[in-house]
Amino acid sequence: MAIRYAPESVVKEAAASIHQPRDPNTLANYNAWRTKHTTADFEIDFDAKRLKGTVHLTLARLAKGEKKVVLDTSYLDVLGVKIGGSQARFDVSTSRMEPYGSPLTISLDGQHGSDTDSDLTLSIGVQTTKDCTALQWLTPAQTSNKKHPYMFSQCQAIHARSLFPCQDTPDVKSTYTFNIRSPLPVLASGLPTGPKDFSPGSNGKPGTLLYTFHQAIPMPSYLFALASGDLACASIGPRSTVWTGPEELKASQWEFEKDTEAYIQAAEKIVYPYAWTTYNVLVLPPSFPYGGMENPVYTFATPTVVSGDRENVDVIAHELSHSWSGNLVSNASWEHFWLNEGWTTYLERRLQAAIHGSDQHRDFSAIIGWKALSDSIAQFGEDHNFTKLIPDLKGQDPDDAFSSIPYEKGFVFLYQLEKLLGMEKWDKFIPHYFTTYKQRSVDSFEFKATLLSFFSSDADVSKKLNDIDWDEKFYKPGFPPKPDFDTTLADQCYELADKWTKLNVDETSKFAPSENDIDGFTANQSVVFLEALQGIDKPLSPELVDLMGQRYGYAQSKNVELVTRYFVVGLQAGAKSVYQPTAELLGKVGRMKFVRPLYKELMKRDYELAQKTFQDNSDFYHPICRGMVEKLFEKHAKA
Repeated sequence: MAIRYAPESVVKEAAASIHQPRDPNTLANYNAWRTKHTTADFEIDFDAKRLKGTVHLTLARLAKGEKKVVLDTSYLDVLGVKIGGSQARFDVSTSRMEPYGSPLTISLDGQHGSDTDSDLTLSIGVQTTKDCTALQWLTPAQTSNKKHPYMFSQCQAIHARSLFPCQDTPDVKSTYTFNIRSPLPVLASGLPTGPKDFSPGSNGKPGTLLYTFHQAIPMPSYLFALASGDLACASIGPRSTVWTGPEELKASQWEFEKDTEAYIQAAEKIVYPYAWTTYNVLVLPPSFPYGGMENPVYTFATPTVVSGDRENVDVIAHELSHSWSGNLVSNASWEHFWLNEGWTTYLERRLQAAIHGSDQHRDFSAIIGWKALSDSIAQFGEDHNFTKLIPDLKGQDPDDAFSSIPYEKGFVFLYQLEKLLGMEKWDKFIPHYFTTYKQRSVDSFEFKATLLSFFSSDADVSKKLNDIDWDEKFYKPGFPPKPDFDTTLADQCYELADKWTKLNVDETSKFAPSENDIDGFTANQSVVFLEALQGIDKPLSPELVDLMGQRYGYAQSKNVELVTRYFVVGLQAGAKSVYQPTAELLGKVGRMKFVRPLYKELMKRDYELAQKTFQDNSDFYHPICRGMVEKLFEKHAKA
């Protein structure tokens, strides 16, 4: 098929808006050169646990006379560089520039370094190493059916550079072609193009297939995604498919088939038609560190969303919303991450209101989000740089700043703008914003300017917007003003939590816990109930925790969202009955949302068990998650 490159208008408009250093988390000289198209020719070698092949980068020249191209790499073996079939001189820095890796500098001689406007195509031979932070390799024993190995990638935030040399910044968008050879089925963040052929790989092993994909919509490097393993698929809608292991397929299909298309249609009404042709879900093995990753065409999802009750499909609403906010319109750097996640959380909750027919449901979700925001601010401290809407990430690893703050603080800001302007006027701005920056990257200052410009002819709205203290919104650490959320669905959760709190301190309390207490509760209402009991002045007694687990069935729950909260309540209470189950869960789930609070509380109660649990499961965790837990142990040791 004919290769479609990013439109020149996209390249030039984006380049013109860059004020260096717009992205402080890259070493690439992307103001001089800008990637237009990337072709990845890789072979997946499960035995050696590496990708090997050639990456071809087509670069647009933005600065005449520039004599070098600098690309990001990290723990990557560069085997050679060619320009137009000829060997080129290159150098990979021998000393890492933490946390950003080792820049690859390619010297341009003769005609390639001239003042012409011609594009440049680089062909770079590469292979990943054992220290690659973007890939997780699972042995057959680590998969559900124990039959085949498995590999998947996670490139957000700055891990694509450990897969291939690139301009690893969300400020650069490229179209992609994937040519991936593997003995097992492959998915990538593009549309499958075929053909597939049987032939030996370069290592001489028989039985490999060539899987090809193309992504015609420019996307940033962090959305480059690969997975390969024993995969099966089933339909979950007229333009959607779920992929997972054969044993998990039926349950995954049931979980998603009811809501996926309804969510897509609801989002299209709020923004505009879905651009990526098909929306599919890949349910990954349990070591996946996030709830979901919005890779175009194939959302990568944690298996914890498959809870058998359809209570956690809001993760899909979130990742689907990224198809507009993040994927089509991307934050220009990780300092402006709220533009990805705040917008996506806002759209996700609008979808919930549309599907459930009530704003009570989105406000209920926002109440859960406020608790997550409170936990993240408590983790960092209210004055910490990372609690700002726009943190300063110069010299920082964006992974260290990752938390609920850009999601929830960003959501609150957009929610307050909606309330300030009124839904009717705000809803006219939403498609305008996503049209203005479609296939481009945007920072917070452009967002502000676009909002002010859109309403410039409306004197009343303009006054309201100009009265906002924008510096305070962008740079004040800690909590934003708390909106007046509708608490209708949460009140009964708080009332039940209050009964347990009083029972804990008052022997004369007549409250007798019964399974009838939570009749009609959704799983998320149980989550809010349990969160209300976390951090109370006097933790519940161990006996009450055990009683709750028995009466309400929390101890046996298969919903990880719910059981994690129950274990945290139990750990805070010193209920030894939950210590070992907590350790067992930590050996089955690698999602950082659950791993972080469980290790944090288990360390306080049984440090040796926490340490043993981590030692036993270190290889199970994704490198991003493993690094996060190691930092928790370091912090605990210093306390």
